[in-house]
Amino acid sequence: MSITIRRAVTRVNDLRLFYLDAGSGDQTIVCLHGRWGRGETWSDLITRHGSDYRIIAPDQRGHGLSDKPCASNTGEEMARDIHDLLTVLDIDPVIAVGHSMGGRIAGYLAALYPEMVQALAILDEPAGGHGRPESAPLPEVPTDDGLTGDWPTPYPTYRDAVADLEGRFPLASNVRYFLDSLVETEAGYDFLFSRPALGAIGMLARNWYHLLPGISCPVLLVRAVDSWCFPAAEVAPMREAIKDCTFAEISGSDHMVYADNPSEFYKVFDDFLRRVTTPQAAMRDR
Repeated sequence: MSITIRRAVTRVNDLRLFYLDAGSGDQTIVCLHGRWGRGETWSDLITRHGSDYRIIAPDQRGHGLSDKPCASNTGEEMARDIHDLLTVLDIDPVIAVGHSMGGRIAGYLAALYPEMVQALAILDEPAGGHGRPESAPLPEVPTDDGLTGDWPTPYPTYRDAVADLEGRFPLASNVRYFLDSLVETEAGYDFLFSRPALGAIGMLARNWYHLLPGISCPVLLVRAVDSWCFPAAEVAPMREAIKDCTFAEISGSDHMVYADNPSEFYKVFDDFLRRVTTPQAAMRDR
């Protein structure tokens, strides 16, 4: 069955937000990408589940075709972006799925707007805020994202971009992740994300353990076995703080759990969907 993908832009929370609106069904999955990503990174999930679910996959602020402010890029503001998008679309409640940064934003969404989230999947994202305590003062806005500032962009050709990314990342999933944001410009090939905006998002990432006890819906917490992002030591505290938590580790992955080992990931994810969806949707998933 072919999946219809609609692309649109709407204004929410004082910014323009681009999003994919795919599939069909009585229930909706909202997919939130990580830093440097786009809604496009969820294309495999859309293909697998678009026949049974409506899937909303926005380019979050700072990324893709959405606006790129360099201030107020906190977890609260980014969760409000998604809340306002779903409100405009008249959708609730949803199954929220977030990877990396998107897992943090999905967590904020579930904690701050519990009526909007019926289930939550956090993919390879710790609640530790990458070392920043919740009460830490706000830093000055950075000038780059802390990762790609010295990359030789714009690339002269698409092939140069692929060669550079393959030299930086051992796993094909990471290369694909960045290629999804690569576009041709008059000067060459460059990325759609804003480096200062992404730097601000990273600098404003806080410890969000305090939100976990307030998440009342079922939660799927997923960690890559070889994760460079989610320390194994953070698993137990998160599981203890979340009321209804299912935990899984995905082998053969260092971060992109849904792309590195899709067969293992989707077995876990589909089992979770069957548990949290309505009886009608669960029957379709069988």
